[in-house]
Amino acid sequence: MITATPTARELLTIAVDVAREAAATAYRMRVEGVSVAATKSTVTDVVTAADRAVERQVLAALRQRRPGDAVLGEEYGAGETGPADADGVRWILDPIDGTVNYLYGLPYCAVSLAAEVAGEVVAGVVRNVVTGEEWTATLGGGAWRDGQRLSGSAATDLGQALVATGFGYDAARRAHQARVVAELIPHIRDIRRMGAAALDLCLVAEGRVDAYYEKGLAAWDLAAGGLVAREAGLLVTGLSGRPAGPDMVLAAPPALHGPLHARLVDLDASGGP
Repeated sequence: MITATPTARELLTIAVDVAREAAATAYRMRVEGVSVAATKSTVTDVVTAADRAVERQVLAALRQRRPGDAVLGEEYGAGETGPADADGVRWILDPIDGTVNYLYGLPYCAVSLAAEVAGEVVAGVVRNVVTGEEWTATLGGGAWRDGQRLSGSAATDLGQALVATGFGYDAARRAHQARVVAELIPHIRDIRRMGAAALDLCLVAEGRVDAYYEKGLAAWDLAAGGLVAREAGLLVTGLSGRPAGPDMVLAAPPALHGPLHARLVDLDASGGP
C-alpha cells in the first residue's frame, strides 16, 4: 500500500531498487552492442537505444511501485504518469548520464534517479553502469557510498585543487567554456573533464576531486548528484547569489567555494551562449 506521505528513506529504497535494475539493463545492452537512436541539441549530442529502453523500464517500475507519482525523464519528458500535484512526489531521471562515454565504451556513465517532494529533492541515487559504484543520499540523512559517509575534500588552497568541469554540445558555448578553462587553469592544480555530471557531483562529494563547476545542467543532471554533494557538506550554488541551475552549478567545500566562486565570476563563467 502506498503511503500518502512517504519518508525520504522509503523513497530512497525504491530509487535504489529501480536504479540497480536499470543499470543492469544498460550494462547488458552495452555488452550486446549499442547504436545511436537519435540526436538532441546537436549532431554530437546523441541518444542511444539504451537511453530509451532504460527510461521506459524505469517508468514502468515506478508506475508499478507508485502509480500516482510524476516522472521527469530526459528522453521522454514527463513520461506517462502526468504531473504531480504541488505536494506530490516527482521522480527525476537521467537513464544514462554520460551517453557519449557509454557509446564509446568508457566506464564513466550512470543511472541517476531522485525523488522530489513538494518541489524539494529528498532522496537520490547515482549508480555507475560499468563499475557498480553507487552513491546515495537523503535530505538530512547524509551522503553515502558502500556504507561510508561522505564529507568532501579537505583541501583549502585553490591553487592545489583538482577541479572537474564539463562542456556543452553547442559549438559557441563550448568555445566560451574553453576560454574560461584556459583562464582558470593557471590558478588551480588541474582540470578533469569526465563527461557525466551526476558522477562528477558524486566524486566531489567523496573528495576524489576537490571541486566541480559546469554551465548548462538540466534538472536530471543535477537532482540526485546535487543532493549527494549537499549532504556531504558541500556548497552547491550558482554564481552571485543565484541557486544552482542551468546558468551554473558550483559544488565545492566551503574553504574552496569562495575563492573558486570569485574566480568564476571574474571569468563570466555563467555568461556566453
